[in-house]
Amino acid sequence: MSHSDTIDRPRAASFPSFRADHVGSLLRPQALREARAARAEGRLDAAGLRAVEDEQIARAIAKQEEVGLRAATDGEYRRAYWHYDFLGGLEGIEIYEPEDKVAFKGATLGHKLRVNGKIGWKPSMIEDFRYTASRTRTAIPKQTIPSPSVVHFRGGREAIDRSVYPHMDEFFGDLGATYEEAVGAFYAAGCRYLQLDEVNIAYLCDPQQIEGLKRRGEHVEGLLQIYADMINRATRARPKDMAMSMHLCRGNFQSTFIATGGYEPVAEVLFNAIDVDAYFMEFDDERSGGFEPLRFVPRGNKVVVLGIMTSKTGELESKDELKRRLDDASKFLPMEQLAISPQCGFASTQEGNKLSEEQQWAKLRLVAELSEELWGR
Repeated sequence: MSHSDTIDRPRAASFPSFRADHVGSLLRPQALREARAARAEGRLDAAGLRAVEDEQIARAIAKQEEVGLRAATDGEYRRAYWHYDFLGGLEGIEIYEPEDKVAFKGATLGHKLRVNGKIGWKPSMIEDFRYTASRTRTAIPKQTIPSPSVVHFRGGREAIDRSVYPHMDEFFGDLGATYEEAVGAFYAAGCRYLQLDEVNIAYLCDPQQIEGLKRRGEHVEGLLQIYADMINRATRARPKDMAMSMHLCRGNFQSTFIATGGYEPVAEVLFNAIDVDAYFMEFDDERSGGFEPLRFVPRGNKVVVLGIMTSKTGELESKDELKRRLDDASKFLPMEQLAISPQCGFASTQEGNKLSEEQQWAKLRLVAELSEELWGR
């Protein structure tokens, strides 16, 4: 692909101009943990749980604003998982507990998904976003949802009912169309900043993950472009005053991970063939490789949010070290196209990573402070 073929449309009018952000999920407060346990045990009804969620989300938004962030999420407090809660709300997708769990490096995930009907849009998390928007004061309300590729990558062909989708082209088409509707629905609800959490393109950088796909009989050739096309089907639905970002991740569950490998194998398609305004990218350790793939980012309006601060441990990075890494990245992409954040969410599942809430907020405060020093408000 030549750079004359790149996608780099003018940035949305309301795209955040600030340079400090975070991926979205936050550690669940004790009061929320207790309420969810009470609900699971039948000691609290759905309305009671939602009331606790509302209260804790309002607190989390206020705290995000207090530490200096200019985008705020609901912390994903209403979810057990970063992906399944949204996907399970769509037509045709079922979340279930399998005998063989998803294996991380040192932990296992308890559920999987399968497609047992035609995939279609059914309002999922729209009212959740409206509540988030009603509680923000100085920050832009940001909504996070899993990327459409998750529906395929997690189980592949064997997790998709052949009587429903005998041909994969129809499956990918319905999935893309569903996400196109979802983007329109969030916009209609007032969302102007929507993030797709895209783990699987990062997984395609790991030779072991590629081999795993081949062993289960997947067609690996062209898969990156199929995922890119689905994402573009979703992002094309956004009006010019709606910004969309993509978060790249190699797995994040109780401070563990799944994949390794730098972005080089996917960089050209990622940056030049996918129509998003910003990329949240893991760069917190050697698993993510170097900054060299940033050379493929077209010069102009696209922003790369460098995840140079880890969300997996509580140790607070030094400003000097973060500045040094930003300087290293700027050798491949100008500072005006860079921003900073933690490398992933703090609680991709309700269990959360292995650090304290105080350590979490200290990291987010540091991101905001460093952004102000380097780029100003």
